[in-house]
Amino acid sequence: MVPWVGLFLLLFGPISAFSQWLKVYTPPADLPGTYHNDDFKVKVRKPGGAWQDVYSYKVHVLKVTQGNSQVEDASMASFDFDGKVEVSVQYTKGRVNTARVRPLHNGIRVDIQGNTLRFSLDRPANLSVEVNGDIFHNLHLFANPPEKFVVNQGDPNLIYFGPGLHHLKGRKLLVPSGKTVYIAGGAVIDGQILVDHAHNVKVLGRGMIDPAVKMGVEVSNSRNVTIEGIESTQCATGGSDSVFINNVKCISYYGWGDGMNVFASRHVYFEGVFCRTSDDCTTVYATRKGFTGGSRDVIMRNATLWADVAHPILIGTHGNVAHPDTIQHIRYQNIDILDHNELQKDYQGCMSIDAGDENLITDVTFENIRVEDFRCGQLLNLRVFYNKKYCKAPGKAIENILFKDITYNGSHASTSIIDGYDSARLVRNIIFDNLIINGRKISDNMPGKPAWYKTSDFADFFVGDHTENIQFK
Repeated sequence: MVPWVGLFLLLFGPISAFSQWLKVYTPPADLPGTYHNDDFKVKVRKPGGAWQDVYSYKVHVLKVTQGNSQVEDASMASFDFDGKVEVSVQYTKGRVNTARVRPLHNGIRVDIQGNTLRFSLDRPANLSVEVNGDIFHNLHLFANPPEKFVVNQGDPNLIYFGPGLHHLKGRKLLVPSGKTVYIAGGAVIDGQILVDHAHNVKVLGRGMIDPAVKMGVEVSNSRNVTIEGIESTQCATGGSDSVFINNVKCISYYGWGDGMNVFASRHVYFEGVFCRTSDDCTTVYATRKGFTGGSRDVIMRNATLWADVAHPILIGTHGNVAHPDTIQHIRYQNIDILDHNELQKDYQGCMSIDAGDENLITDVTFENIRVEDFRCGQLLNLRVFYNKKYCKAPGKAIENILFKDITYNGSHASTSIIDGYDSARLVRNIIFDNLIINGRKISDNMPGKPAWYKTSDFADFFVGDHTENIQFK
């Protein structure tokens, strides 16, 4: 396994050499105006320097209410920097009464001057800039670290897409082994990037997949693949080994718009990603969609997740009843969950492990997870279940799960569920270490808890009979 510090240095290099570094990407004049959204005028500068314009793209997000869904047009802008920058965001659609920049954990202070927002950044971040509480016409602002890849257009193993709109033949690019695809800032790819039965492949850059392209990036039956820096609709991994997905951003609006699926794969590492999706943000499944086997050694770190529908994080569900799979060694670390909106009770849970299809799910860690006040759903859902819509049998078990340093601040969470299927298919050995809900630490020895009360009642968790060894430390 590649150490995360070493991986960061490998991808981005030493930081100090770029202390006064800022780069914006301007699309060519012939990019169709349909790609632009003028809700916000974005500028950026080094402190005391000249302001530089940052192009604002139109992206689509899904607004779901009871019995109704509607596609809305939001904005997206990006730049690269190191050191410190000042950001100016002018709202062109009216008066600014309130504004916030999320994740709230970053503590970014916003100065409102008329219809313009000003704030400073001292580190890369994937952000949502929201005016007057509007989360459907917001600005997704991606402040990237400097790129280290040096483009050599004479390299025969480089597939280069410069600024502009590129229509792929058949709307698909099949990337051969040993190739690097570079999508420059200001480039828009009208088609899918597919890495299939290949090895030693990289897809890099600061460009984007057209927001209307479903499954913008897919890695299947491949090994040693890096996807870094681009914006896409989805980025899925199936039947693969040693896949590195770094600083990739996914925004989707259509049905089944999962962000970053993992199917039957090993050694899949996500670093610094952003997902705002019209289905699950990120999943780990076993046998599914033609990929067979369990999944193991999957790590997601320093991510931001926003589920307009379904789960921010989902593990389990799909597997192989005839030859049962195991999903194991899964880690989520330092994650901000900005939203969860699911009206169907069967598909709720910001952090969800649902074992179906005879799956055994074991050795999963959720650590340093910050959950903001979401619209509709549960904080967590751990079930061995039989969902007849998606499964052929119940799961085998969920065991050895650690929730460490979990915080939730909000009022919209419904009762979380922890339960097995029957006396032979349990949820067991679940540890909550430093669970804090609305500022209150939930523990088995918390002050004021009557001895005959379940600790889970104070967290608004339902713990069923088919469970064993649930601890709150």
